[in-house]
Amino acid sequence: MELSMFSSSTVEYVRLGVVYFHLIACCVAIGLVLTSDIAMVKQLLKGDASGHHDDAHMESLQKTVSLALVALWITGIGIVGIDYAGKGMEYFLNPKLQAKIGIVVLLTFNGFLLHSAVLPALKKAGSLLNLSFSLRMLALFSGALSAVSWFYAAMLGVGRPLAWKYSLVELLAAYPVLIVGGFGAMVLLT
Repeated sequence: MELSMFSSSTVEYVRLGVVYFHLIACCVAIGLVLTSDIAMVKQLLKGDASGHHDDAHMESLQKTVSLALVALWITGIGIVGIDYAGKGMEYFLNPKLQAKIGIVVLLTFNGFLLHSAVLPALKKAGSLLNLSFSLRMLALFSGALSAVSWFYAAMLGVGRPLAWKYSLVELLAAYPVLIVGGFGAMVLLT
């Protein structure tokens, strides 16, 4: 079914609605991830290893961020589908789109790692400071990757001027540097 069957204004309004829900899901996820990360950093700065985690809050946080990520995938696929229908296969050659998809795929795999290994270990230990060295390093790296990926993907999402202007390598040049920097900063805090 081609979009040419619909008026261009109808397609624009549908796309606007999908983008709006995409933005809301992004804001919810980033807001929760940011407040959770800030709380953890405050705990680390205080040297608090007691680990007063509210299990119900942690489960609610995990569930809400997971649902937001699912909503982002659904709305993101919707946006890509609408744009592909209007522009054809050439649309997928956009380096900004490629960068964003790559980061979101990595963010999703990292989310599975966080939810299956890191967060259960953190719940059991009570605090990041109580984890074994290897688990702490995994948690710090996975956390840095998560934080950087959420914000980098959001920046690419709103960065319309970046489309077609820079190569994929140029768009992603700062990404690994920020991950390593975030990981290094967290290692110094622990």
